[in-house]
Amino acid sequence: MFGFGKPTTLPTADEALRGRDEQPWTLGEHVVLHTPVVSDDVPAGHEVALLGLGCFWGAEEIYWQVPGVWSTSVGYAGGSTPHPTYEEVCSGRTGHTEAIRVVFDPAVVSYADLVKKFFEIHDPTQGMRQGNDVGTQYRSAIYWTTPEQEQTARELTKVYGDELARRGLGEITTEIRPASETPYYYAEDPHQQYLAKNPFGYRCHANTGVAFPATA
Repeated sequence: MFGFGKPTTLPTADEALRGRDEQPWTLGEHVVLHTPVVSDDVPAGHEVALLGLGCFWGAEEIYWQVPGVWSTSVGYAGGSTPHPTYEEVCSGRTGHTEAIRVVFDPAVVSYADLVKKFFEIHDPTQGMRQGNDVGTQYRSAIYWTTPEQEQTARELTKVYGDELARRGLGEITTEIRPASETPYYYAEDPHQQYLAKNPFGYRCHANTGVAFPATA
């Protein structure tokens, strides 16, 4: 958490830390949903949403409460260092953002609804920060997993951006990229469902205070 003095520019692949060849920790069951934390085997009919919206502790807590969400995890995406540690990501020398992986049933909750919530519960205009949390690991990001997700993400980004502009607020800085370009690395076990394990732990919910337009 926090990050004054941390880098606010991304390292190149050559500048990034070397990392490691494999994940050096194991992960078990989701302590809230009682599903696997490592959700690479997605149930039939389900989809994956991969989002970066500041400190991943508070973000994951919000999404595991959404009806239709089968599993959540926290991890690192958008960077160059393979299998980074939390400390390495927080150094700003891996290029990753703190991310959450949400496996959901689109018959119960739509990807569009997950993206609308994404925009409402963080501030997508702050660049390399969220509130007092400063650094590249706090940047806003959507990593889409299907062409349909990309279309939805870009359309909703424009809708919310237009609403922010109408209110005289800043421009959206959310990074939108295909998930296939940016491997997702699961974070260490203490960070998984952190706020279920530490109910009085840190939550950063910087946001614009602007609800997603009801007509969208």
